[in-house]
Amino acid sequence: MAGLKELRTRIESIKSTQKITSAMKMVAAARLRRTQDLLAKSASYHDGLEKVAAQVLSDLKEQEQRLNIRYVLPKMIMPSLQAKSYLLMAFSSDRGLCGSYNAAVIKETLRRIAELEADGKTVKVICVGKKIADALKHRCPENVLETYTGIAGKGIKYSEMTQIVEPVLGKFEAGEFDVCEFVYAKFRSAISRDIVCQQFLPFAIDVEALPTQEKRGDYFYDAPLQKVLADVLPMILLSTAFQVLVNSQASEHGARMTSMDNATRNAKDMISKLTLKYNRIRQTAITTELVEIIAGAEAL
Repeated sequence: MAGLKELRTRIESIKSTQKITSAMKMVAAARLRRTQDLLAKSASYHDGLEKVAAQVLSDLKEQEQRLNIRYVLPKMIMPSLQAKSYLLMAFSSDRGLCGSYNAAVIKETLRRIAELEADGKTVKVICVGKKIADALKHRCPENVLETYTGIAGKGIKYSEMTQIVEPVLGKFEAGEFDVCEFVYAKFRSAISRDIVCQQFLPFAIDVEALPTQEKRGDYFYDAPLQKVLADVLPMILLSTAFQVLVNSQASEHGARMTSMDNATRNAKDMISKLTLKYNRIRQTAITTELVEIIAGAEAL
């Protein structure tokens, strides 16, 4: 009977764990839906900013050719020909229980650090998330520049990303680093994500993607093109960083939802197996008692 008591305890313990994983799955699913909605809405705004910036830059280049002059473009979009120092911004979660999500981001960050240092580059990392910060502080603490935790803890806010990115833009303008890159999980679906390393600064504006002049029409500007470009650039840079944060959050929620779903299914399978084992042991014990009772009755 000691075996039966132990099995009952294990079954009840697993049932409690199953309730927790099931609740975590539902919470992650609800957060994922909200984040997906935000991702779709913010993507439209971001695409619009990119088109505006590309349009202004295209008109600026056309004006240079027409007037045979050369404008001084903002440093944020000027390609770095001899980059010696890199700043990586790596995004992870603050909590675990989300499968291989954090491990994949950490692996890509370490790979990129090793690749750049092998080329003789200086690398510093801004960690956005407790998991990536803890991992890098153990493996390469000399590379960690700053750490941000608790981001999007109460919902994704544009202001939080602004507080992180604006100092980075200031450091870039001051020449503290030559190139800035994002390392994050690009959201595909609840079960699929891509770990990417994307250049942030200097920012690349795709002028070639613009439609022809006949399709896009004529634009008139109330301010000089240089000023319009200078005003639009910080907006598009912040929007790009916000898109990265939203992708990272969606990937985290998707990974946690999938992980908790698997955990709930595994708990259900374990409960079934242990219940079957419990019933077999109980049936054996009952049969043994019946045999002993019958044998005693026959002896009388």
